[in-house]
Amino acid sequence: MSFFRLPQAVLAVFLFALFLPADAQQTPYQYFRLGNPNPGSATSRPGFALMGGGKDLDEAFRWLCDRAGGGDLLVLRATGDDDYNPYIQKLCHLNSVATIVLPTRAAATDPFVAQKIREAGALFISGGDQSNYINFWMNSPVQTALNEAIHRGVPIGGTSAGLAVLGEFAYTAQGDKPKDPNLDGATAMADPTGPRITLVQNFLEIPILKGVITDTHFAKRDRIGRLLVFLARLNEPDGKPVPPTAPRIRGIGVDERSAILLEPTGEARVIGTGRGAWFIDATEGHGTLGIEAPLNFGPYNVQHVASGQSFNLKLWQGDGTSYALQVDNGVIHSTQPDHSVY
Repeated sequence: MSFFRLPQAVLAVFLFALFLPADAQQTPYQYFRLGNPNPGSATSRPGFALMGGGKDLDEAFRWLCDRAGGGDLLVLRATGDDDYNPYIQKLCHLNSVATIVLPTRAAATDPFVAQKIREAGALFISGGDQSNYINFWMNSPVQTALNEAIHRGVPIGGTSAGLAVLGEFAYTAQGDKPKDPNLDGATAMADPTGPRITLVQNFLEIPILKGVITDTHFAKRDRIGRLLVFLARLNEPDGKPVPPTAPRIRGIGVDERSAILLEPTGEARVIGTGRGAWFIDATEGHGTLGIEAPLNFGPYNVQHVASGQSFNLKLWQGDGTSYALQVDNGVIHSTQPDHSVY
């Protein structure tokens, strides 16, 4: 009997579940699929879901799925398993949901992987450790296929480490040692030119995020200080002012349980139950970045956008609360009356 003639209840049970263990297939990757084993033919609509990490937001995934046009959504990760597949499938009406785990450079060079990225109607990069994405995927067919998909108008989202690599610039965490705690703001500001401040450019090429670096778990893990360091480093490389005509780099921080749903036009809205998003402009900033010396830099112009509010990246303005920050000897000073940096 053809599968397509099975009763609907049976369809819901079987769901075309396809699990290809790496050992059994002798492949360097793992591939898990729920749904139709054949690629869908729906037309995608571009958009970018910037998720700050923590508990996943149903609304953000539904938005991403809607832009897949009923096609195939592909999750990419360097570690983990297929736990996103059933979660997304319950939320969305798609041809299929699949996950590829790519834990090595060998996995990122397998032709099967690039082909699945090319077939996807939407893409999602999971959380984890972004150093794996840079070490394993950068300068590989995976990077090429992702950027080709973005240029075709395929929507893409990322959470936590997956969000960290969506901007033109990315903090890679490649300087972290195995027992190092997560890099927080105070640690970064104490040594802004230290070996833990590792940044790359153009892993992904999303036009509306050009000139932007993103950060995650923002308020929850006290990361505003480290984003200020990243911006100081990018806007005054090696501690030397850039020419006035040089592009200036801006930052976006997204809190846990918050997300930015971003249109290619720059129009965005913030959703979720977290503390929202911070849009930081260091265009007017200047200062000093000495070796083994705390950060001195500012001012940074900040706009905090809460859930339910909007922001336009092209205009760099929105509904949020505006204030300025200055860092002196590694200490943040705020123009907000309560001196809160958030």
